[in-house]
Amino acid sequence: MSSVAELLKQAQNEVAITADPHELDDVRVKYLGKKGSITSLLKSLGKLPANKRAQAGKEINTAKDSLIESIQAQQLKISANEIANKLALNKIDITLSGRGPDSGNLHPITQTLRRIKKIFALANFEVRIGPEIEDDYHNFTALNIPEDHPARAMHDTFYLNSGSLLRTHTSPVQIRAMQKEGAPIRLIAPGRVYRCDSDLTHTPMFTQVEGLAVGDNVSFANLKFILYEFVSHFFEREVELRFRPAYFPFTEPSAEVDIRSDSGDWLEILGCGMVHPNVLRNVGIDPEKYTGYAFGMGVDRLAMLRYGVDDLRIFFENDLRFIEQFS
Repeated sequence: MSSVAELLKQAQNEVAITADPHELDDVRVKYLGKKGSITSLLKSLGKLPANKRAQAGKEINTAKDSLIESIQAQQLKISANEIANKLALNKIDITLSGRGPDSGNLHPITQTLRRIKKIFALANFEVRIGPEIEDDYHNFTALNIPEDHPARAMHDTFYLNSGSLLRTHTSPVQIRAMQKEGAPIRLIAPGRVYRCDSDLTHTPMFTQVEGLAVGDNVSFANLKFILYEFVSHFFEREVELRFRPAYFPFTEPSAEVDIRSDSGDWLEILGCGMVHPNVLRNVGIDPEKYTGYAFGMGVDRLAMLRYGVDDLRIFFENDLRFIEQFS
């Protein structure tokens, strides 16, 4: 029995000086595992005389229970020390000055879009929005786009298995608005549009704003005036615009508009024209009574020109160093 007491004392000493949970488990296995010292004593009880087995077994089990209690107590101590160390490392010095929250910045595309909306609101244009997943009729047919027009080709348009498509412009918003409200009407339609294109100045998804005005005696002169006023306000300077003849199925006559840069070069910024009579008929508006103009511009391109960005893809990389410049 003296050997049991000595073994227990030895085991408890080893437990007491152990500060690592893995080392503590090694001590447990050493004495209480399948081949542990105390376990071996229990297994050897059969070799003792019958009259001594009960007392020996009691002593060994008592030693075993004592060692288990010692190990559990040491586990709690080690765990408490680990928590205390972590708290000490992460201690907050409440006497330090506060850091304050980092304020976010609006993305330059968002800033540009808000600026466009604000300028057109001054001219009484109302904002209209519509679905980004469209049908063929509203995206093409109602806009006088022929069945064989290149814009319908798979390499320009994202078609879905259902037969629907991702809108290639926000013109369907104009169609839906005219069908619902008739004329006169005056609106802008901002939103994301999708086309199969990607390079320095094009991305598969971009933001567009289209404008529409239909009413009595609306003329191309009205269109030129509103665009000149918009571009002047947007760039905050006197501008020189150039209208070049162009072709769009939904307007006639049609034009592309360029702005003269500070270096003297001409840069295209938008397309426009008088609403084609067929488009008015498709939405139930009498082209003999009403006329209208429409225009469309890429918000991303205007943002590039305003902020001097030479690669459109930078807008989509989410680099905070770039975004923070527009606070």
